[in-house]
Amino acid sequence: MTEPWLSADDIAAHLGVTKDTVYTWIAEKNMPAHKVGRLWKFQATEIDDWVRSGGAAQDEPEARA
Repeated sequence: MTEPWLSADDIAAHLGVTKDTVYTWIAEKNMPAHKVGRLWKFQATEIDDWVRSGGAAQDEPEARA
């Protein structure tokens, strides 16, 4: 059986973040996502692996001079 494709809303709920955060992570943190027409689609296993590998971790704050 193949894994279903999830929407941005579904992935946001799965991760407990907002949809805006999902779009930011796609743009800035290389979150695994697939564009289908105008929509972004996700596979939960790819997202879970990405999170476990530290993909969603906060960047280190830059040192201030």
